[in-house]
Amino acid sequence: MPRAVRFDEYGDIDVLEVREVPRPRPSAGEVLVRVRAAGINPGENMIRTGALHDRWPATFPSGQGSDLAGVVEEVGSAVRTWSVGAEVVGWVDTRASHAELVAVPAGNLVARDRAVPWEVAGALFVAGTTAHANVRAVGAGPGDTVVVSGAAGGVGSLTVQLLRRAGATVIGLAGEANHGWLRGHGVIPLGYGDGVLDRIRSAAPDGVDAFVDNFGDGYVDLALELGVLKDRINTIIDFAGAARTGVRSEGMSGSANAEVLAELVELVASGDLEVPIARSYPLTEVRTAYRDLMERHTRGKIVLVP
Repeated sequence: MPRAVRFDEYGDIDVLEVREVPRPRPSAGEVLVRVRAAGINPGENMIRTGALHDRWPATFPSGQGSDLAGVVEEVGSAVRTWSVGAEVVGWVDTRASHAELVAVPAGNLVARDRAVPWEVAGALFVAGTTAHANVRAVGAGPGDTVVVSGAAGGVGSLTVQLLRRAGATVIGLAGEANHGWLRGHGVIPLGYGDGVLDRIRSAAPDGVDAFVDNFGDGYVDLALELGVLKDRINTIIDFAGAARTGVRSEGMSGSANAEVLAELVELVASGDLEVPIARSYPLTEVRTAYRDLMERHTRGKIVLVP
């Protein structure tokens, strides 16, 4: 029997188990994918703890995961776009990708380019489409100076690259260990902590036009203190701050589709977008993977490899 991650109640990482489960059966419009890699994301951690119960309640036993890349093993009776053996990149909305086999709607998949490593392909959808939405939400373009918090994380590392492609000057807030990587991608790196407001003002003497918050912890208020207009601030994590201040909190809204995913795959394949992979773990080490994610110090993505 195939294995999959399951949990039976909200809680810390110790509620996660890898169990044998019945083989998924694709519906008429689905394909069965043997997963080669599946990214993990902070939102999944928050769902598991119950922090997002009002927004995304879990039903138990619950699976986990959206991102995936793998090989088509079976196709539903109505599917004409995919065949057995096709290498694909995609996502599910059923919290099911942290598994060896998963049934995926045919329209949620795009072709994997062989130039895109499995780990990168499996970690692309959530972070990539969220980064794409970040750029669109703040209306970034040539002549803009944009500050990004969490600039070296899974979403941040892609956001800064897409902002640079849009022509913006980018200031990235990150730990010292990631400053070299940011400079190498045309980003002005600044450290967190005391004095960050003054450091940003020194780096942007003509002011800041937009702010992307991937970290939370008061950066919405910092953006407002910098004089950034509310409709040019987007946070993907501080929902309470967004509700209190009226700034944007768009998440993947408008970008979570196969067309954008195909664009991202093409950018990675051509070498125009780097998806840093911090670490890969076997499915059986899912608890360790999430413990690593919760440290919030990794550059790029953490990936499960079933």
